[in-house]
Amino acid sequence: MLEVGIHEPDKLVQVAHALSTRSRVDILRLLNTRSMNVIELAEALQLPVSTVANNVKVLEAAKLINTELLPAVRGAMKVCSRNYDDILISLNSSVRSTKDGMKFYEVEMPIGHYSDCEVHPTCGMATHEGMLVREDEPASFYHPKHVAAQIIWFRKGYVEYLLPLEIPQNASVQSIELSMEMCSEAPNYDNDWPSDISVWVNGVEIGMWTSPGDFGDRRGLLNPAWWLDWTTQYGLLKTWRIDHERTTLDMQKVSDVTLKDLQLNQRPSLRLRIGVHPDAVHKGGVNLFGKQFGDHAQDIIMRVTYTQEEAE
Repeated sequence: MLEVGIHEPDKLVQVAHALSTRSRVDILRLLNTRSMNVIELAEALQLPVSTVANNVKVLEAAKLINTELLPAVRGAMKVCSRNYDDILISLNSSVRSTKDGMKFYEVEMPIGHYSDCEVHPTCGMATHEGMLVREDEPASFYHPKHVAAQIIWFRKGYVEYLLPLEIPQNASVQSIELSMEMCSEAPNYDNDWPSDISVWVNGVEIGMWTSPGDFGDRRGLLNPAWWLDWTTQYGLLKTWRIDHERTTLDMQKVSDVTLKDLQLNQRPSLRLRIGVHPDAVHKGGVNLFGKQFGDHAQDIIMRVTYTQEEAE
């Protein structure tokens, strides 16, 4: 699979340009099952050979296809084959540099895009337009439409996300920050409803935060008009940070877990789990807020700070 994002703007423009016409998309479709030469492609598409040849050059420049000159009855013929079965274009990630030479990579993961879950009632989810699934039915959390969720709640269990870790192979990670809006989950709401919410990274519990309640004393700043006044309204924005020395929550140390404990090497992604530990003292559930609910216009944000050795 080819992955390209806004942190590689030149490559993204080149790939997007290669996919911008129907004829080039049709060429990729024809190459789905076998290699074909330019003349065969022109005949299948009912286009001039010169037109197909120019389109092949664009696809080749974007590295979407590979071409090879093979002997033919008269001279040589250019045979085309496709390089990728899938193309992933990411518009939510970016790589930037700080004044001190550090670089950071940032990605925002919609709260509905979890890859695994285990939840127990009370539970449910909604979009900005309305309820997404029937309340208190854990099996509905596996329905494909969960990706559209803008608020998720459950009393027990967890949700887990795979966050892409698109940094260079020679990068040395200095810190990872994870930011999200969340609170407890009570029937309707209860500002005095503590819940011990834990966060795991790559299977390691980095720390626990005791949410003081499920907040509903006022409307969330971003909540849609249809959302009822007597239910959960907003959460608190919490930021976890793991570096080489410790893990902090809102700049206060919460554990001795370090980057070394997370075994980041050779991992194309970071596995983030949010939930209530079975042995927690306060099993008060979790509410997670997307960018269209609560007080903060964001989903789950991961920021990775790293250094990179210059090539010799």
